[in-house]
Amino acid sequence: MGKEYKIEWEVPVDYKPSDVLRKLPSPISNEMTEIYNFSVEDFGFYFLDNLVDDKVAGYALKLFIDEALTYVENVVVRDL
Repeated sequence: MGKEYKIEWEVPVDYKPSDVLRKLPSPISNEMTEIYNFSVEDFGFYFLDNLVDDKVAGYALKLFIDEALTYVENVVVRDL
């Protein structure tokens, strides 16, 4: 079982996640296992860390948080 997070922020109606998606590291490890997964939601981002590679998953999570912070001053990260 992995760790799930909700990254909540006021997403603009016309928001396009293409910039952040291009920056993400590969979600697949050298052993062909999924490191992380995500989805873009009305509330912001859903993020799943599969606890395979802390460095890669942590970097991806940081990219999502940084992306949200380019649009708003406050972001709420919930550990589900």
